[in-house]
Amino acid sequence: MAAAGLPYPGRMLHLRLLCILGAAVLVAAPTSTAQGRRDATSSEGMVVTISPDASEVGADILARGGNAVDATIATAFALAVTHPSAGNVGGGGFMLVHPSDGSPPVFIDYREKAPLSSTVDMYVDGGSRKSHRFVGVPGTVRGLSLAHEIYGTMEWAELVEPAVKLARDGFVIHANLARSLNLTLLVSHNDEFKRVYGRADGEAWEAGQRLVLTDLGETLARIRDDRTNGFYAGKTAELLSAEMERGGGYVTLEDLARYRARVRTPIQFRYRGHDVLSAPPPSSGGITLAQAMQMLEPFELRKHGRWSPAANHLIIEAMRRAYAERAAHLGDADFVEIDPKLWSAEHARDLAKSIDPEKATPSAEIGPPLTLAKESKETTHLSVMDASGMAVSNTYTLEAGYGSGVVVTGAGFLLNNEMGDFNPEPGVTNDNGRIGTAANLIAPEKRMLSSMTPTIVTKDGKVVLVTGSPGGRTIINTVLCVTLNVLEFEMGIREAVDAARMDHEWFPDRLRLMGADDENEKLAEALRAMGHDVRSSRGQGDANSILVDPAGVLRGAADDEYGAAVALPKK
Repeated sequence: MAAAGLPYPGRMLHLRLLCILGAAVLVAAPTSTAQGRRDATSSEGMVVTISPDASEVGADILARGGNAVDATIATAFALAVTHPSAGNVGGGGFMLVHPSDGSPPVFIDYREKAPLSSTVDMYVDGGSRKSHRFVGVPGTVRGLSLAHEIYGTMEWAELVEPAVKLARDGFVIHANLARSLNLTLLVSHNDEFKRVYGRADGEAWEAGQRLVLTDLGETLARIRDDRTNGFYAGKTAELLSAEMERGGGYVTLEDLARYRARVRTPIQFRYRGHDVLSAPPPSSGGITLAQAMQMLEPFELRKHGRWSPAANHLIIEAMRRAYAERAAHLGDADFVEIDPKLWSAEHARDLAKSIDPEKATPSAEIGPPLTLAKESKETTHLSVMDASGMAVSNTYTLEAGYGSGVVVTGAGFLLNNEMGDFNPEPGVTNDNGRIGTAANLIAPEKRMLSSMTPTIVTKDGKVVLVTGSPGGRTIINTVLCVTLNVLEFEMGIREAVDAARMDHEWFPDRLRLMGADDENEKLAEALRAMGHDVRSSRGQGDANSILVDPAGVLRGAADDEYGAAVALPKK
């Protein structure tokens, strides 16, 4: 499909090495990079992820007859080994599943929870988020297990074993992972992190060397053999509890035993004849996405062209209003009543009435009041489809890069620092982006608000698009940009993923636009003339996506920093 309007400014080539993993018969020859193929199409299934090794794991599961959920579980455990800054067993996330048998889509919420000893003002005095104190109760293992209970077709042990092998035998690291580890080791204050992820000789990592994670392999083996009891009880739980006591953290054996993942109903709305399915609370992603897209639909953006100042001004104003609503109303639906009208088309139209098509609205004029008194970008997203058309959009995280930076002594896995995603100071909302509204204040066993936005678009019951991204609060706007590029501007998936992105979050009252000081300079100047404070951004998210064309062919585009690979299963 060709993009409407002006040609899109391509994203800077130095930002990303792009990868795609396809599982099945290759329909069209993919292009290649030094580290692997950049694009692929498939008639049988596809897994799109940031890590070549983890992608290979998912491809093999599909080749062995596993479905999209089986492949997602195996890939997620493999990412806990090969992508340590965000892949995890010590964090949490969300999985959106669209079955191919006509049954309703399901959203699996395995977001972390606040420990039982949490208090509303426990972080008012601040403190380093790279510490035991900011660890929430992990949800990943429970979430993946619940997904398997509902949809799994292969044995659990078969799905976890590849990750066990990767950890025990080691894997060859690439240049970007070597650089990431070396930088993190320089600033880490955690001795166990240095022991587990540092070289034995104290030298810096180099591409092509093998990283072996023996303790993590043993933890994964316990999960393989005992499912959730291999993490939330027994030796692993005891090691985690001891780590908390040693570092002044709050997660206890009781917290671990009580944790459960939840099945929820996805947020669903219509756009241009398509059904868009996305994340419900405790994620803010689906509602914020619904508000922004439904505000924009009546404006007929395509008539202006994707890179016109008029279209981009309207997109920014929709972002601004949707994020103001996010700050005012959204939190864990188990603790806060979320009004369904928030994602209705009528409410979006009411919000859009205040948009001036000629000039920017100051953020201080909308949203909750400011008072006088940041999510991290280190998350990872994978998109999966199998031969039957079953689709999975999964986003999970440790929060900051490498989470809390704390490795559980003797267990080899990193812990999250998700407690920093709660509103830390009751009543304080300021123009620097700090939110102090009531919906996301800390409470025992409450799930902290997230921006993760795993999204699936369908038409007439068939999957059209599977997408999502890391990027903290930028996630929603990355998904918005990619989804608009496909549904509104009729771009193909490579063009939609590569196109420049932008981000406005209500406060701070500024727009981050990729390439604003070079390839998008003219657009940036036009937006400034309309009253927008435009800053240049060199990158935003990693939108690992799959588009299904009208003939039913899957077209995938990965958008990652860590390597590139197309892995086809050996039939």
